[in-house]
Amino acid sequence: MKTPYETEPLFHKNLIDNLYDGVYFVDTNRRITYWNRGSERITGHSASDMVGKYCNDNILDHVTDEGRHLCIEGCPLLDTIQDGQPREAEVHLRHAKGYRVPVVVRTSPLYNENHEIVGAVELFSNNQSLFKMQRRLAELEEDAFRDPLTGLGNRRLLEVKINSALLEYHQHQIPFGLLFLDIDHFKQVNDTYGHQTGDVILQNTAQNLTRHLRNTDICGRWGGEEFIGLLYNVNIQSLSSIAEKLRHMIASSSINVNGEKISVTASIGAALARETDTLESIIERADQLMYQSKQGGRDRVTVGA
Repeated sequence: MKTPYETEPLFHKNLIDNLYDGVYFVDTNRRITYWNRGSERITGHSASDMVGKYCNDNILDHVTDEGRHLCIEGCPLLDTIQDGQPREAEVHLRHAKGYRVPVVVRTSPLYNENHEIVGAVELFSNNQSLFKMQRRLAELEEDAFRDPLTGLGNRRLLEVKINSALLEYHQHQIPFGLLFLDIDHFKQVNDTYGHQTGDVILQNTAQNLTRHLRNTDICGRWGGEEFIGLLYNVNIQSLSSIAEKLRHMIASSSINVNGEKISVTASIGAALARETDTLESIIERADQLMYQSKQGGRDRVTVGA
């Protein structure tokens, strides 16, 4: 049975042939029945090479970012033929010369006069500029939530994550706790050894946090020499235990400046989330607990439910 395209007037053929985007038609067996000039330009494969071949011959080898080969498994064209639903996917096709081309593919069913599906059409466009823009937007978004000195999340990210944890706690009773950490006598370090050394101390502290918190936890720089750790699924005992571990790791670390070994300590406040907590209340409580550690002699953890 002919596809609708094969019975279209010459005007429509010329129109589709001269589209900038690639367009090709397949029948219900996924045999390619039409291949426009846009397809030739984007893929490097001529119509004479492609018409009569099958898309599951895997000539284009559509691959997703995750490495899934759609021509073999999860073919949008096949799914569209089977259920009549249009599809869209971002993939990387294999050019005739062997390199990969990022494209957006869109599939739609083809019907005969009895409204029976007799094939499908795939339209695809070179997506390189879009991919680059998306990557750049992702980088900018990441930069907006990252502290440039330590590489940790910044205050904005911490606020987002804590609000999300509060929502889960209020809706699903998933417990969490906050650690508010402040480096002891940090101004004295800066005044004595300079801001460059102070920066290294901050970076060292960030490394201790990321390496010794659990994979499920989040830490970030709140500002200055203050850091916050967001710990999921903890009780008062585990919150205290993790805080003590971090305190010890920071105190037992050191850096070398002109042959002199420099180490710092940290005062930590540890607060367990409450049902009535807001972003402001839990941070304020953890901060006040940290100040109790300062007042109690520094290099210690104060825990509060």
